Amino acid sequence: MSTYTALVDVADANVQNVQEFASVWGDIRQDIEGCGGELQDAYAILGEHDFLVLFEAEDQQAALQIALSMERYGLDTQTMEIIPVERFGELVEDI
Repeated sequence: MSTYTALVDVADANVQNVQEFASVWGDIRQDIEGCGGELQDAYAILGEHDFLVLFEAEDQQAALQIALSMERYGLDTQTMEIIPVERFGELVEDI
């Protein structure tokens, strides 16, 4: 499995407060697992984006399904595959 990060912004005016938004995370976790992924962590961000979500997915197709499922909750996501620095060093050595 590969690890992905999603920068998440609340785009839905229906999410009025933190309590409403927090209640969505359980549903998002279930959706990620339903797509064959695993939620690793989620963080609130002070700055340009609202949240950072880390999850594992089998492949890019599963990662896309997970990102699209998050958007059903009124969230805009920018999803990227991330590579541990140790593994990145291995990839550079192969060049």
